[in-house]
Amino acid sequence: MRNRLRGEFATTLPRFDLLAQLEREPAGLTMGELSQRLMVTGGNVTGVTDQLEAEGMVRRMPHPRDRRAVAVQLTPAGRRLFRRMAALHEEWIIELFAGWTSDEKLQVYTLLAGLKRHLATLDKAPAKKTTTKPKEKP
Repeated sequence: MRNRLRGEFATTLPRFDLLAQLEREPAGLTMGELSQRLMVTGGNVTGVTDQLEAEGMVRRMPHPRDRRAVAVQLTPAGRRLFRRMAALHEEWIIELFAGWTSDEKLQVYTLLAGLKRHLATLDKAPAKKTTTKPKEKP
C-alpha cells in the first residue's frame, strides 16, 4: 500500500489515513481526535496536518464549540484528491485479498477488531507503577 500510494499519488500512508478520517467527519476533527483515531502522537498529527495544510488539502478552522481548539477539515481540493485515492485504494485492497476466502477475511477482520478494542483499553487504563526492591547486599 505504501509503495502504491507513493507511486500513484506521491503521498504516504499516514497522510492517506488522516485524510480518510477527515472525509468521515465533514465538520472536522480536533488534533486530539485525529491523534486518538489514528493511534499516533499529537506531534505526528501536527506534522502531517502542517504538510497537508501547506498543500491546500486541509484547513484549520475555529472549533464550533470550543474556542481553545481548532478543527481540521478537508478543503474541496483535499476532498477531490482523497476520493481519487480512496477509489484506487479500494481496488488495491480487493486485489491484495483476492486469494483469501470469505471466512479467512472475516477471521482476520475479527482478530484485528479485537486487537483495536484491546489497545483502546490500554490507552484508558492508568499506567501501572512498578516498584523495584532495593538490591540486598551480599
